[in-house]
Amino acid sequence: MPPVVNPWLALPEGRPGPEDVRRLRAAHERLILGSEVADGTVRDVVRASWRRSLGSGVDPDGGEPPVELVDDDLIAYREAHPLATVMPVIRRLLVEDAEDDKMIVAVTDAGGRMLWVEGDTGLRSRAEGMHFIAGACWSEDVAGTNAPGTALAIDHAVQIFGSEHFRRPVQPWSCSAAPVHDPLTGVLLGAIDVTGGDHVASPHVLTLVRATVAAVESELRWQHREQLAGGAVRRIPPLQRLAPPLDVLGRERARLRLPSGPLELSLRHSELLLLLAEAAVAGEGRTTAQLAAECHPGDAAAVTVRAELSRLRRLVGADLVGSRPYRLLGRVDTDLDQVRRLLARGAVGSALECYPGAVLPASHAPAVAAARERVSALLRQAVLRSRRPELLLRYAQLPEARDDVVVWQTCLEWLPPGSARRAAAASHLLRLRRAPRTR
Repeated sequence: MPPVVNPWLALPEGRPGPEDVRRLRAAHERLILGSEVADGTVRDVVRASWRRSLGSGVDPDGGEPPVELVDDDLIAYREAHPLATVMPVIRRLLVEDAEDDKMIVAVTDAGGRMLWVEGDTGLRSRAEGMHFIAGACWSEDVAGTNAPGTALAIDHAVQIFGSEHFRRPVQPWSCSAAPVHDPLTGVLLGAIDVTGGDHVASPHVLTLVRATVAAVESELRWQHREQLAGGAVRRIPPLQRLAPPLDVLGRERARLRLPSGPLELSLRHSELLLLLAEAAVAGEGRTTAQLAAECHPGDAAAVTVRAELSRLRRLVGADLVGSRPYRLLGRVDTDLDQVRRLLARGAVGSALECYPGAVLPASHAPAVAAARERVSALLRQAVLRSRRPELLLRYAQLPEARDDVVVWQTCLEWLPPGSARRAAAASHLLRLRRAPRTR
């Protein structure tokens, strides 16, 4: 009876032969050109990942994965993450010997963002050239087949040897990764990855990574028990995207997050609070006359706006909204400003994630409409320039983009020929072009 081969191992024998590399590269080329990959040519787990990568529009020769978290945002994100408390375990079991073993150790969140990248200094310097750095997104739908991204996609430990990577710039590297779960809830927290040369795809490295994951999950369980017993260890809950206090995107009326709970505002109060928040970004306040002009010139006298502001201050507290001039006394971050910050640093995917729709779409206030149009134009421009099909398709589902011929045409240009989504995009574009134009 033939021995059972572990399908998650890239190199069961421990090292590749020249024929393995030629076979993988030939199969990869056939897939990219639209041909089927024969059974047995490539591991099933790799072939399935290649197909997902192709369907997501990942360019096999494309640029580096995007860096979505930098500087203070990266530091705050890492500090709040559940795996922050177990980094000493990971460092003791993997990082301490990484320099001698010529390896890089990376820890990601559940979305594939690199949070910590440590280990061999020389290798890390080389890896920076392909954006294998903290803050970069290596999810499979963005970076193609790679051990941490694929481990998260299939929720299983896996190795990816050199030419098994979907993107050719990554093929000089090999990696072994395994997902990490919250031991109580089962929620996926992230992945632990080891990256380096061919030796990283040998069976003992995957065993080492899985053992580290087991130790990490055991530590998380112990920390939880300590908390229940009144111990000093503080257990950090699974990471959530930090919500800004004021939500105005994709909502008819704004929602203000107060310590006492969320508060739904009237449309007029939504407009006024948003305009005060916009003024606060520039360190300014607003007079009654200015707010009247920015809200509803011609039909909103200053006395009406003053009365609305008085009601707003009673509603949210005079310690939040000051007067003479009207201004915010505390920081009120908006989801609108969050999207603009992400776009400013080039994190288009994260910006799109935070953008459910237009700014207060029911508002006719001139200043609100101007803010709505500006951020919409910024997002559209950034998505078109990204030339990333997965972002174009996600953006095209927004109400403001569903009938945008340019967006759908760009989708069509950048989706690979064999993608089923390309055919759907072509069909939708044809319907848009045939639809009668309204004047």
